[in-house]
Amino acid sequence: MFGNLLKTSLLMAAIVALFGAIGAFVGGVNGMLLALLVGGAMNVYAYWNSDTMVLRMYNAREVDAVSAPQFYALVRELAERAALPMPRVFVIDEAQPNAFATGRDPEHAAVAATTGILQMLSARELRGVMAHELAHVAHRDILISTISATMAGAISALANVAMLFGGRDEEGRPTNAVAGLAISLLAPLAAMLIQMAISRGREFEADRGGAEISGDPQALADALEKIEAYAHGRILPAAEAHPETAQMMILNPLSGGGLGRLFSTHPPTAERTGRLRAMAMGRRFT
Repeated sequence: MFGNLLKTSLLMAAIVALFGAIGAFVGGVNGMLLALLVGGAMNVYAYWNSDTMVLRMYNAREVDAVSAPQFYALVRELAERAALPMPRVFVIDEAQPNAFATGRDPEHAAVAATTGILQMLSARELRGVMAHELAHVAHRDILISTISATMAGAISALANVAMLFGGRDEEGRPTNAVAGLAISLLAPLAAMLIQMAISRGREFEADRGGAEISGDPQALADALEKIEAYAHGRILPAAEAHPETAQMMILNPLSGGGLGRLFSTHPPTAERTGRLRAMAMGRRFT
């Protein structure tokens, strides 16, 4: 676990450093400071408003012990096991089976599940999925993913500025045009790769944490396989309409194989289920 936390910290530092470097290329030291200031402001806004934006994007409706007694009770039981405050609970009227957690911290968290996943999974499998989402809450992964996604978007915007106007040194003189073109093309790619690597690492930790919360690693493994089997070969309108939220989901249906895995928000399902089944058999989860 410590190794994954260190890896995430280093990747976060890399994406911030990349952001500052592009700012420095565009406008020298002042450009770097301005870029970091703008990036910080964007992160603050996203931190406070991401939950509202995402839930509204999916037309999620809040439920309680009266409107969804079984689902609400399941989340409450898991939150108690995880020693977390009770999150707000939402349902999304969507056939695609998926679930996610959002909110700026455990005290202001929300979890959501689609009607598709509620209908597809057994109670035991759904319990495993929601334990995974609560592990994201406990690990404050929502904050990490929000910052990485916002910074990656800001890097792309800065790279566009560099492509249009070129770079400037501290005295306002134009910098190397070839370097500017290279930065404009490669920086967004590098930022995306870093963002995806952060997301994949946090998914492994959420699998581990969710299995510990539920006490049933096998249930989450079974649920992941069911969801992937459903997604395979299907057109998933919700996922295609909102690809920017893919890293929040229990499984990213838009990920590909081969080199495409580098751009996936989630590790391969087979690798996740293999780790979970090893955990269920009492072997070390690495």
